[in-house]
Amino acid sequence: MKYKLLVLDVDGTLLDNSKEISKRTLAALVKVQQMGVRVVLASGRPTYGLMPLAKTLELGNYGGYILSYNGCQVINAKDGTLLFERRINPEMLPYLEKKARKNGFSMFTYNENILVTNDPDNAHIQYEAQLNNLEIVREDNFSIAVDFAPCKCMLVSDDEETLVGLEEHWKRRLAGTLDAFRSESHFLEVVPCGIDKANTLGALMEMLGVKSEEVIAIGDGVCDVTMIQMAGIGVAMGNAQESVKRCAEMVTASNEEDGVAIAVEKTILTDFRPENISLDHLNSQAQHA
Repeated sequence: MKYKLLVLDVDGTLLDNSKEISKRTLAALVKVQQMGVRVVLASGRPTYGLMPLAKTLELGNYGGYILSYNGCQVINAKDGTLLFERRINPEMLPYLEKKARKNGFSMFTYNENILVTNDPDNAHIQYEAQLNNLEIVREDNFSIAVDFAPCKCMLVSDDEETLVGLEEHWKRRLAGTLDAFRSESHFLEVVPCGIDKANTLGALMEMLGVKSEEVIAIGDGVCDVTMIQMAGIGVAMGNAQESVKRCAEMVTASNEEDGVAIAVEKTILTDFRPENISLDHLNSQAQHA
């Protein structure tokens, strides 16, 4: 089987815990691209925050893509062309802000290289800005100040129980309009209806004429499950939750142990046949790499 797309989650998958790409992983990914396999970075991060990683991996030289905001945008890394986009209707922002204020939640969204928030002192928001090299802009009247259609809005709180309650409420209340899900214990994401990594990846595959069996997808989080399931080979990281591992065809080593490199070496850089390699064998190889 000749694989055409390698789809990678970023945090907890491509990057180690220091937010770096290991030398082994970088070498493996450059090599597979030289073999003609296109790499797609599929992440909840904003497009701006993924650009440096795309440059490091040389995606622009090999026809790679950036799938950002958990599926709200697809960018051609070669020339920055926007291939796919979905945004939130700004008319929904006052409602979202009202609920956030009622529950004492902070809010933020993205606009190119800017993070707009009503709580610039929040530690989680500061970390998000630092992670993606974004400038923080404070706007106390959030829904009035955000005069553009955002790709997604984020609610922030360390009160996980209340955050879960609002998530469940919005799944019923906003059904068919917006989707809400927790990407971290302290983050509740709100995105356009029907947006997730798998649906947007499917749109990209259709544009490229790529079949599911020609795709390998690797991830570690709940947001990665749908794309792992739709790929010809779905790989879960060793650091993934058990629920994610159960949905994958294979489990590789953790992001601290070159899990992406090991998976790529076994599936693309060797004469790989799914019927000739067991999950236990891959795990054994990962442990001894």
